[in-house]
Amino acid sequence: MPLNMTQGVTEISQQVYSLHMKIFYICCAIGVAVFGVMFWSIIHHRKSKGVAPAQFHESTKVELLWTALPVVILILMAIPATQTLIAMEDTSEADVTILITGSQWKWHYKYMDHKVEYYSLLATPRKQIENKLKKGENYLLEVDRPLVIPTGKKVRFLVTSDDVIHSWWVPAFAVKKDANPGFINEAWTKVDYPGIYRGQCAELCGKDHGFMPVVVIAKEQADFDQWIAQEAATQAAAKEEEQKLLSMNMSKEELMALGEKTYMGYCAACHQPTGMGIPGVFPALKGSKMALEDLPAHIDIVLNGKTGTAMQAFGKQLSLSEIAAVVTYERNAWDNNTGDLVQAADIAKAQKP
Repeated sequence: MPLNMTQGVTEISQQVYSLHMKIFYICCAIGVAVFGVMFWSIIHHRKSKGVAPAQFHESTKVELLWTALPVVILILMAIPATQTLIAMEDTSEADVTILITGSQWKWHYKYMDHKVEYYSLLATPRKQIENKLKKGENYLLEVDRPLVIPTGKKVRFLVTSDDVIHSWWVPAFAVKKDANPGFINEAWTKVDYPGIYRGQCAELCGKDHGFMPVVVIAKEQADFDQWIAQEAATQAAAKEEEQKLLSMNMSKEELMALGEKTYMGYCAACHQPTGMGIPGVFPALKGSKMALEDLPAHIDIVLNGKTGTAMQAFGKQLSLSEIAAVVTYERNAWDNNTGDLVQAADIAKAQKP
C-alpha cells in the first residue's frame, strides 16, 4: 500500500500532488531546523559542561524575527495553494455536465445534455461480504453501472443528496465533493487517457456507508458518443415497454420470479433474505400487518419511502413492473400467502402526480 497520496491522472491532481510535496518539504526543512537548533542547544549547553544560562527577559528583535519569518513562509505557501484551489473550483466552459445524487447507499447519475440517467449500486457479491467466498480484486470497489465520461473533455459534476450528507470521492481525479441535501456543489475533471478509476463515499452516511463505491470509466470521444447514444436508445425503449406493460397482466409465477430477484438486489440487505428483518433495526416482513393486510400502504412505502427512517423511496430506482413484482413477492413469500397480485398499472395509479 502506498504511503503517499496518489499523483492521479489529471492536470489538477498533478497540481495537488505537487503542492502537497512542496508543503511537505517546507515542513521537513522547518522541522530539521527547529529540532536541529533545539538538540544542539541541549547538547552544547548542558549542565554537566558547567554552562551558565544567560539571563535576559525579552528581545524585541528576536520577537519580530520569529513573528515575521513564519508570516513570510505562510505567504510563500499560500500563493501556490491559492492558485491550485482557484483552478479546482473553476467549473466554467464545461463540455459535459453530470448531476450526481447520493442516497443511502447508492449514486444516481444524470447526464444533463442527454436523456440518460441511472443508479449505480455496489456489485460485490453478498457471499464475499459474508466471507463465504474469496474476496475479489476490487472488493467493495465495484458497481453494476459505472459512470462513463469522455477523455479530453472538461466534465462538470453537480453534486447533491436525497437524504443525508455523502461525499463523492475519486482520488485519481483529486475530486472530493460533499453531497448535501438541498444544496448543489460543483466540481470538475478532465481525464486525458482512457481507464477505470475507483473511489467511494467519503462521508459517514449510515449503516452501509462502506458499501457505496464510485467507479468511473473514461472512454475515447468516439466510444463515449456511441455509448451515450446506445444508452439513450435503450432507456427510451424501456420507457416505451413500461407503457405497454400498463395494459398487460403478469402471471403470479412471473411476478414472483421478478419480485424475488428485485428483493434480493434491493431489500434483502435490510429485511434479510428470510423476510425476518433485524429486530430493533429493520422490521420483519414475514407475518407483518402491512404485508398481510394494508396493500395501499405497502405500495406507498415502497414507492415513496418513510421519512426519518432507513426506508428509502424506490419510485425512481425501480420500474413499475419491478415495484409491482416486489410487492407481490413480499405479500406471498415466507408463508404470507395473501394471494394478492399487484400489476404495473396498479403502481402507476398509486404514484403521486
